[in-house]
Amino acid sequence: MKNQEIKFKNKSHNYSIIIGKNSLEILPKKVKSLCPLAKKVVFIIDKKVPIKFKTYFKKKFKNYNLLFLSFNANEKNKSLNIVNNYLNILLSKNFNRSDLIISVGGGITGDVTGFIASIFKRGINFINIPTTLLSQVDAAVGGKTGVNSSHGKNLVGSFYQPKLVICDTSFINSLSKKEMVCGYAEILKHAIIKDYKFFQWLEKNTKLVLKKKTKELIYAIKKSCEIKMYFVKKDVNEKGLRMILNFGHTFAHAIEVKNNYSKDITHGEAVLSGVILATKLSVIKKICSPKTLSRIKNIYIKNNLDFTYKKYNKEKFINKLIPYLKNDKKNNDNKINFILLKNIGKTCLPNSNKITINDLKKRSRSISQC
Repeated sequence: MKNQEIKFKNKSHNYSIIIGKNSLEILPKKVKSLCPLAKKVVFIIDKKVPIKFKTYFKKKFKNYNLLFLSFNANEKNKSLNIVNNYLNILLSKNFNRSDLIISVGGGITGDVTGFIASIFKRGINFINIPTTLLSQVDAAVGGKTGVNSSHGKNLVGSFYQPKLVICDTSFINSLSKKEMVCGYAEILKHAIIKDYKFFQWLEKNTKLVLKKKTKELIYAIKKSCEIKMYFVKKDVNEKGLRMILNFGHTFAHAIEVKNNYSKDITHGEAVLSGVILATKLSVIKKICSPKTLSRIKNIYIKNNLDFTYKKYNKEKFINKLIPYLKNDKKNNDNKINFILLKNIGKTCLPNSNKITINDLKKRSRSISQC
Protein backbone atom coordinates (compact mmCIF):
# COMPACT_ATOMS: atom_id res chain seq x y z
CA MET A 1 0.00 0.00 0.00
CA LYS A 2 1.40 3.40 -1.05
CA ASN A 3 2.19 6.11 1.46
CA GLN A 4 -0.68 8.51 2.07
CA GLU A 5 0.13 12.22 2.19
CA ILE A 6 -1.87 15.00 3.81
CA LYS A 7 -0.71 18.55 3.20
CA PHE A 8 -1.15 21.29 5.75
CA LYS A 9 -1.12 24.69 4.13
CA ASN A 10 -2.27 28.10 5.28
CA LYS A 11 -0.91 31.66 5.14
CA SER A 12 1.96 31.00 7.54
CA HIS A 13 2.68 27.25 7.50
CA ASN A 14 3.20 24.51 4.95
CA TYR A 15 4.14 20.91 5.77
CA SER A 16 3.19 17.31 4.98
CA ILE A 17 2.04 14.37 7.06
CA ILE A 18 3.20 11.10 5.48
CA ILE A 19 1.30 7.97 6.56
CA GLY A 20 2.19 4.40 5.65
CA LYS A 21 4.02 1.21 6.44
CA ASN A 22 7.80 1.85 6.30
CA SER A 23 7.21 5.53 5.45
CA LEU A 24 10.30 6.29 7.57
CA GLU A 25 12.41 5.46 4.50
CA ILE A 26 11.73 8.89 2.99
CA LEU A 27 13.16 10.77 6.01
CA PRO A 28 16.80 11.26 4.82
CA LYS A 29 15.69 12.69 1.48
CA LYS A 30 13.16 14.99 3.16
CA VAL A 31 15.72 16.30 5.66
CA LYS A 32 18.04 17.28 2.80
CA SER A 33 15.31 19.23 1.02
CA LEU A 34 13.60 20.78 4.06
CA CYS A 35 16.71 21.62 6.13
CA PRO A 36 19.52 22.15 3.58
CA LEU A 37 21.72 24.15 6.00
CA ALA A 38 21.50 21.67 8.88
CA LYS A 39 24.83 20.22 10.00
CA LYS A 40 23.76 18.88 13.37
CA VAL A 41 20.78 16.68 14.14
CA VAL A 42 19.54 15.76 17.60
CA PHE A 43 17.14 12.86 18.02
CA ILE A 44 15.10 12.96 21.22
CA ILE A 45 13.92 9.36 21.48
CA ASP A 46 11.41 7.77 23.81
CA LYS A 47 13.10 4.97 25.79
CA LYS A 48 10.34 2.59 24.68
CA VAL A 49 11.28 2.89 21.00
CA PRO A 50 13.16 -0.27 19.89
CA ILE A 51 16.95 0.17 19.59
CA LYS A 52 16.88 -0.89 15.92
CA PHE A 53 15.49 2.53 14.98
CA LYS A 54 18.43 4.33 16.60
CA THR A 55 20.73 2.07 14.59
CA TYR A 56 18.76 2.97 11.46
CA PHE A 57 19.12 6.71 12.12
CA LYS A 58 22.89 6.37 12.71
CA LYS A 59 23.27 4.61 9.38
CA LYS A 60 21.11 7.00 7.35
CA PHE A 61 22.44 10.23 8.88
CA LYS A 62 26.17 9.45 9.05
CA ASN A 63 27.00 12.68 7.19
CA TYR A 64 25.59 14.78 10.04
CA ASN A 65 26.93 15.58 13.49
CA LEU A 66 24.50 13.43 15.49
CA LEU A 67 23.30 13.64 19.07
CA PHE A 68 20.92 11.10 20.64
CA LEU A 69 19.02 12.02 23.81
CA SER A 70 16.97 9.35 25.56
CA PHE A 71 13.69 10.48 27.10
CA ASN A 72 11.72 8.62 29.77
CA ALA A 73 8.30 9.66 28.55
CA ASN A 74 5.72 10.08 31.29
CA GLU A 75 3.50 12.91 32.49
CA LYS A 76 5.77 13.70 35.45
CA ASN A 77 8.75 14.18 33.11
CA LYS A 78 6.69 16.48 30.91
CA SER A 79 8.11 19.38 32.87
CA LEU A 80 10.07 22.63 32.66
CA ASN A 81 12.97 20.98 34.50
CA ILE A 82 13.40 18.41 31.73
CA VAL A 83 13.08 21.10 29.07
CA ASN A 84 15.76 23.20 30.78
CA ASN A 85 18.12 20.20 30.98
CA TYR A 86 17.82 19.51 27.25
CA LEU A 87 18.17 23.19 26.32
CA ASN A 88 21.45 23.35 28.24
CA ILE A 89 22.73 20.27 26.39
CA LEU A 90 21.90 21.81 22.99
CA LEU A 91 23.54 25.10 23.96
CA SER A 92 26.67 23.33 25.18
CA LYS A 93 26.86 21.45 21.84
CA ASN A 94 26.58 24.75 19.91
CA PHE A 95 23.41 23.92 17.98
CA ASN A 96 22.00 26.79 15.95
CA ARG A 97 18.66 27.61 14.33
CA SER A 98 19.55 26.04 10.98
CA ASP A 99 20.14 22.66 12.65
CA LEU A 100 17.43 20.11 13.34
CA ILE A 101 15.58 18.49 16.24
CA ILE A 102 13.73 15.23 15.52
CA SER A 103 11.24 13.78 17.99
CA VAL A 104 10.84 9.99 17.94
CA GLY A 105 8.21 8.81 20.37
CA GLY A 106 4.67 9.24 21.58
CA GLY A 107 2.69 12.38 22.29
CA ILE A 108 4.59 13.31 25.43
CA THR A 109 7.91 13.10 23.60
CA GLY A 110 6.52 15.18 20.74
CA ASP A 111 5.05 17.80 23.08
CA VAL A 112 8.31 18.24 25.00
CA THR A 113 10.55 18.14 21.91
CA GLY A 114 8.31 20.54 20.00
CA PHE A 115 8.32 22.95 22.92
CA ILE A 116 12.12 22.80 23.09
CA ALA A 117 12.29 23.46 19.33
CA SER A 118 9.94 26.44 19.65
CA ILE A 119 11.99 28.24 22.32
CA PHE A 120 15.55 27.22 21.43
CA LYS A 121 17.04 30.42 19.98
CA ARG A 122 13.42 31.40 19.21
CA GLY A 123 12.86 28.47 16.89
CA ILE A 124 14.88 25.60 15.41
CA ASN A 125 13.89 23.17 12.64
CA PHE A 126 11.63 20.44 13.98
CA ILE A 127 10.47 17.09 12.54
CA ASN A 128 8.02 14.86 14.39
CA ILE A 129 8.02 11.07 14.09
CA PRO A 130 5.15 9.88 16.29
CA THR A 131 5.46 6.21 17.27
CA THR A 132 2.14 5.49 19.00
CA LEU A 133 -1.35 5.42 17.56
CA LEU A 134 -2.39 8.24 19.89
CA SER A 135 0.43 10.52 18.80
CA GLN A 136 -0.10 9.72 15.11
CA VAL A 137 -3.78 10.69 15.14
CA ASP A 138 -3.62 13.53 17.64
CA ALA A 139 -0.34 15.09 18.73
CA ALA A 140 1.14 14.83 15.22
CA VAL A 141 -1.32 17.41 13.88
CA GLY A 142 -1.75 20.97 14.99
CA GLY A 143 1.51 22.26 16.38
CA LYS A 144 0.55 22.27 20.05
CA THR A 145 3.59 21.83 22.27
CA GLY A 146 4.05 22.13 26.00
CA VAL A 147 4.54 20.76 29.48
CA ASN A 148 2.50 20.24 32.62
CA SER A 149 2.52 22.22 35.85
CA SER A 150 1.32 21.43 39.37
CA HIS A 151 -1.86 23.33 38.47
CA GLY A 152 -2.81 21.16 35.53
CA LYS A 153 -1.94 19.57 32.23
CA ASN A 154 -0.38 21.43 29.27
CA LEU A 155 -0.62 24.83 30.95
CA VAL A 156 2.85 25.95 29.77
CA GLY A 157 3.49 25.75 26.04
CA SER A 158 3.40 27.23 22.56
CA PHE A 159 2.11 26.67 19.05
CA TYR A 160 4.94 25.52 16.77
CA GLN A 161 4.47 23.72 13.47
CA PRO A 162 6.95 21.03 12.35
CA LYS A 163 8.70 20.87 9.00
CA LEU A 164 7.41 17.33 8.50
CA VAL A 165 5.46 14.57 10.24
CA ILE A 166 6.02 10.89 9.44
CA CYS A 167 3.46 8.38 10.71
CA ASP A 168 5.06 4.98 10.10
CA THR A 169 2.66 2.20 11.09
CA SER A 170 5.55 -0.24 11.60
CA PHE A 171 6.06 1.44 15.00
CA ILE A 172 2.55 0.38 15.99
CA ASN A 173 3.29 -3.35 15.67
CA SER A 174 4.87 -3.38 19.12
CA LEU A 175 2.04 -1.52 20.89
CA SER A 176 -0.02 -3.20 23.61
CA LYS A 177 -3.81 -3.38 23.49
CA LYS A 178 -3.93 -0.64 26.14
CA GLU A 179 -1.85 1.65 23.93
CA MET A 180 -4.05 0.88 20.91
CA VAL A 181 -7.17 1.79 22.91
CA CYS A 182 -5.41 4.98 23.93
CA GLY A 183 -5.06 6.08 20.29
CA TYR A 184 -8.45 4.80 19.25
CA ALA A 185 -10.06 7.23 21.71
CA GLU A 186 -8.97 10.19 19.58
CA ILE A 187 -10.01 8.46 16.35
CA LEU A 188 -13.51 7.92 17.73
CA LYS A 189 -13.68 11.47 19.10
CA HIS A 190 -12.78 12.90 15.68
CA ALA A 191 -15.54 10.90 14.02
CA ILE A 192 -18.10 11.98 16.64
CA ILE A 193 -17.39 15.69 16.29
CA LYS A 194 -17.12 15.94 12.52
CA ASP A 195 -17.78 12.91 10.29
CA TYR A 196 -20.94 10.82 10.50
CA LYS A 197 -19.83 8.48 7.68
CA PHE A 198 -16.51 7.82 9.39
CA PHE A 199 -18.42 7.05 12.60
CA GLN A 200 -20.51 4.52 10.63
CA TRP A 201 -17.28 2.99 9.29
CA LEU A 202 -15.93 2.69 12.86
CA GLU A 203 -19.11 0.93 13.95
CA LYS A 204 -18.15 -1.83 11.50
CA ASN A 205 -14.33 -1.70 11.56
CA THR A 206 -13.17 -0.79 15.07
CA LYS A 207 -12.10 -4.37 15.84
CA LEU A 208 -9.89 -4.43 12.72
CA VAL A 209 -8.26 -1.12 13.69
CA LEU A 210 -7.54 -2.39 17.21
CA LYS A 211 -6.11 -5.61 15.71
CA LYS A 212 -3.66 -3.46 13.66
CA LYS A 213 -4.87 -4.56 10.24
CA THR A 214 -2.74 -2.42 7.91
CA LYS A 215 -5.40 -1.25 5.44
CA GLU A 216 -7.96 -0.29 8.09
CA LEU A 217 -5.31 1.21 10.38
CA ILE A 218 -3.87 3.50 7.70
CA TYR A 219 -7.39 4.58 6.67
CA ALA A 220 -8.35 5.39 10.28
CA ILE A 221 -5.13 7.37 10.86
CA LYS A 222 -5.57 9.32 7.61
CA LYS A 223 -9.23 10.16 8.28
CA SER A 224 -8.47 11.19 11.84
CA CYS A 225 -5.60 13.44 10.76
CA GLU A 226 -7.77 15.02 8.05
CA ILE A 227 -10.50 15.85 10.56
CA LYS A 228 -8.08 17.40 13.02
CA MET A 229 -6.35 19.31 10.22
CA TYR A 230 -9.73 20.77 9.12
CA PHE A 231 -10.08 22.50 12.50
CA VAL A 232 -6.42 23.47 12.80
CA LYS A 233 -6.36 25.15 9.37
CA LYS A 234 -9.32 27.30 10.36
CA ASP A 235 -7.96 28.19 13.78
CA VAL A 236 -4.23 27.56 14.22
CA ASN A 237 -3.92 29.20 17.65
CA GLU A 238 -7.11 27.80 19.19
CA LYS A 239 -9.06 31.04 19.55
CA GLY A 240 -12.38 29.60 18.41
CA LEU A 241 -13.37 26.69 16.16
CA ARG A 242 -10.35 24.53 17.01
CA MET A 243 -11.64 24.28 20.57
CA ILE A 244 -14.17 21.73 19.26
CA LEU A 245 -11.28 19.25 19.26
CA ASN A 246 -11.43 19.46 23.07
CA PHE A 247 -14.71 17.53 23.12
CA GLY A 248 -14.44 15.15 26.08
CA HIS A 249 -11.08 16.60 27.13
CA THR A 250 -12.34 18.96 29.82
CA PHE A 251 -13.46 15.94 31.84
CA ALA A 252 -10.51 13.84 30.64
CA HIS A 253 -7.81 16.25 31.80
CA ALA A 254 -9.54 16.62 35.16
CA ILE A 255 -9.59 12.82 35.55
CA GLU A 256 -5.87 12.64 34.77
CA VAL A 257 -4.91 15.40 37.21
CA LYS A 258 -7.19 13.95 39.90
CA ASN A 259 -5.36 10.63 39.48
CA ASN A 260 -1.97 12.41 39.59
CA TYR A 261 -1.23 11.18 36.05
CA SER A 262 -1.25 7.61 37.33
CA LYS A 263 -0.40 4.70 35.04
CA ASP A 264 -3.72 3.20 36.11
CA ILE A 265 -5.47 5.33 33.50
CA THR A 266 -3.97 6.39 30.17
CA HIS A 267 -4.78 9.65 28.41
CA GLY A 268 -6.89 7.76 25.86
CA GLU A 269 -8.88 5.96 28.54
CA ALA A 270 -9.52 9.33 30.21
CA VAL A 271 -10.69 10.72 26.84
CA LEU A 272 -13.05 7.77 26.33
CA SER A 273 -14.49 8.51 29.78
CA GLY A 274 -14.67 12.22 29.02
CA VAL A 275 -16.48 11.66 25.72
CA ILE A 276 -19.24 9.74 27.51
CA LEU A 277 -19.50 12.30 30.33
CA ALA A 278 -19.64 15.21 27.84
CA THR A 279 -22.30 13.41 25.78
CA LYS A 280 -24.32 12.74 28.93
CA LEU A 281 -24.13 16.42 29.85
CA SER A 282 -25.30 17.23 26.29
CA VAL A 283 -28.31 14.94 26.78
CA ILE A 284 -29.17 16.42 30.19
CA LYS A 285 -29.09 19.93 28.70
CA LYS A 286 -31.42 18.66 25.93
CA ILE A 287 -28.90 19.47 23.22
CA CYS A 288 -28.35 15.84 22.19
CA SER A 289 -30.77 12.90 21.99
CA PRO A 290 -30.51 9.84 24.27
CA LYS A 291 -30.36 7.73 21.08
CA THR A 292 -27.07 9.38 20.11
CA LEU A 293 -25.63 8.58 23.54
CA SER A 294 -26.78 4.96 23.20
CA ARG A 295 -25.19 4.65 19.77
CA ILE A 296 -21.84 5.90 21.07
CA LYS A 297 -22.07 3.60 24.10
CA ASN A 298 -22.74 0.66 21.78
CA ILE A 299 -19.31 1.09 20.14
CA TYR A 300 -17.76 0.93 23.61
CA ILE A 301 -19.73 -2.14 24.63
CA LYS A 302 -19.21 -3.98 21.32
CA ASN A 303 -15.43 -3.52 21.58
CA ASN A 304 -15.06 -4.02 25.36
CA LEU A 305 -14.28 -0.36 25.99
CA ASP A 306 -17.09 0.39 28.44
CA PHE A 307 -14.75 -0.19 31.40
CA THR A 308 -13.27 3.24 30.64
CA TYR A 309 -16.28 5.22 31.82
CA LYS A 310 -17.95 2.97 34.38
CA LYS A 311 -15.38 3.80 37.06
CA TYR A 312 -15.83 7.56 36.61
CA ASN A 313 -19.59 7.56 36.21
CA LYS A 314 -20.50 7.97 39.88
CA GLU A 315 -21.90 11.17 41.39
CA LYS A 316 -19.29 11.25 44.15
CA PHE A 317 -16.39 11.01 41.68
CA ILE A 318 -17.85 13.64 39.33
CA ASN A 319 -18.06 16.07 42.27
CA LYS A 320 -14.43 15.34 43.12
CA LEU A 321 -13.45 16.39 39.58
CA ILE A 322 -14.89 19.90 39.97
CA PRO A 323 -11.81 21.55 41.57
CA TYR A 324 -9.72 20.26 38.66
CA LEU A 325 -12.31 21.27 36.06
CA LYS A 326 -12.06 24.85 37.35
CA ASN A 327 -8.37 25.02 36.32
CA ASP A 328 -8.97 24.03 32.70
CA LYS A 329 -7.13 26.45 30.39
CA LYS A 330 -10.25 27.01 28.24
CA ASN A 331 -12.14 28.65 31.11
CA ASN A 332 -12.19 32.44 31.17
CA ASP A 333 -14.87 33.80 33.52
CA ASN A 334 -15.15 31.40 36.44
CA LYS A 335 -17.33 29.13 34.36
CA ILE A 336 -16.39 25.74 32.92
CA ASN A 337 -16.29 25.90 29.13
CA PHE A 338 -17.59 22.57 27.77
CA ILE A 339 -17.78 21.46 24.16
CA LEU A 340 -21.13 19.68 23.89
CA LEU A 341 -22.60 17.42 21.20
CA LYS A 342 -25.69 18.04 19.06
CA ASN A 343 -25.55 14.77 17.15
CA ILE A 344 -22.94 12.51 15.62
CA GLY A 345 -20.84 14.69 13.32
CA LYS A 346 -21.88 18.03 14.84
CA THR A 347 -21.09 19.86 18.08
CA CYS A 348 -22.18 23.14 19.58
CA LEU A 349 -19.95 26.12 18.85
CA PRO A 350 -17.14 26.86 21.30
CA ASN A 351 -17.97 29.21 24.20
CA SER A 352 -21.68 28.48 23.84
CA ASN A 353 -21.91 26.18 26.87
CA LYS A 354 -20.29 27.73 29.90
CA ILE A 355 -21.52 26.08 33.06
CA THR A 356 -21.12 27.40 36.60
CA ILE A 357 -19.64 25.25 39.34
CA ASN A 358 -22.94 25.22 41.26
CA ASP A 359 -24.88 24.18 38.16
CA LEU A 360 -22.48 21.31 37.52
CA LYS A 361 -22.79 20.16 41.13
CA LYS A 362 -26.58 20.13 40.77
CA ARG A 363 -26.32 18.06 37.59
CA SER A 364 -23.72 15.53 38.80
CA ARG A 365 -26.37 13.03 39.92
CA SER A 366 -28.22 13.33 36.61
CA ILE A 367 -24.96 12.79 34.71
CA SER A 368 -24.21 9.62 36.69
CA GLN A 369 -27.71 8.25 36.12
CA CYS A 370 -28.05 9.20 32.43
